[in-house]
Amino acid sequence: MERIICLLAGYLFGLIQSGYFYGRAHKIDIRNHGSGNSGTTNALRVMGAKAGAVVFLGDFLKAFLPCMAIRLIFREQPAMIYLLILYTGFGVILGHNYPFYLSFKGGKGIAATAGLIVALDLWLMLLCLVTFVLIVGVTRYVSLGSLVVATILFVWLVLFAAMGIYEVPPVLRPEFYIMAGLISGQAFWRHRANIGRLMHGTENKLSVGSGKKG
Repeated sequence: MERIICLLAGYLFGLIQSGYFYGRAHKIDIRNHGSGNSGTTNALRVMGAKAGAVVFLGDFLKAFLPCMAIRLIFREQPAMIYLLILYTGFGVILGHNYPFYLSFKGGKGIAATAGLIVALDLWLMLLCLVTFVLIVGVTRYVSLGSLVVATILFVWLVLFAAMGIYEVPPVLRPEFYIMAGLISGQAFWRHRANIGRLMHGTENKLSVGSGKKG
């Protein structure tokens, strides 16, 4: 029951579409511009740096806050707490990527994933942040940085859970690994067009306020 509640609560938080609402406040539907996504990168490209920062913060917090709430609510259940955080974060990502009231047309879930990562593990956050900044700084491919972070997230969670770092009991580890895979897998699924462009050398590089497709 706790899993279902966390998943549904996360989805409801994920429905807070920062990019869509910010765009509407400025008389545009962000989904009709640039890449057609309502996330941070498209907001940055279409509406500029301020929009990108506001949208990122909104999408980050809608994952971070409920995941931290789970930490507090289930602090007496260390065997379940990290698994339930994953359920909550996955729910947020699903709500962000597939909002029912916008015909299931949302973003790609990277800012929400960042909020989940910070709520999970500050060391993991530091590794992902440094890696993302380095990759995007050198290549200017936000999609590549995002995919590498998604890979790090999955490998880190599987490795450290197997080592007992997160106090996940052996009986729950397969479920924990599956949730980690689903979260990372969403990033790859939502970036499938970007992956194709990266492979063909046609992916657009990071730009601000240009409205490029990406």
